[in-house]
Amino acid sequence: MPLSSIEDAIEAYARGEFLVVVDDEDRENEGDLIIAADAMTPEKMAFMIRHTSGVICAPMSNDRADALDLPLMVVDNTESMRTAFTVSVDLAQGTSTGFCV
Repeated sequence: MPLSSIEDAIEAYARGEFLVVVDDEDRENEGDLIIAADAMTPEKMAFMIRHTSGVICAPMSNDRADALDLPLMVVDNTESMRTAFTVSVDLAQGTSTGFCV
């Protein structure tokens, strides 16, 4: 599959479509399925969970994570890319898997 131009990707993102964003093979050499938060639906979330690793991430600033009382997953991050994951969260009470669609 050919890569899209940045302009085409921006237009697709604005239309609420999924995009696969790939990084360099010198980094993680992977693709991330992304979508604008305001375009997310339960059906699209279910698609993401079913057709990916199932780990859904929502980027946010440190200030927002602090306001939501979301501590970092690990205090001493030794992961090669220093990805700053917070603890997993559940929308529904009484669940503990991180998945509650």
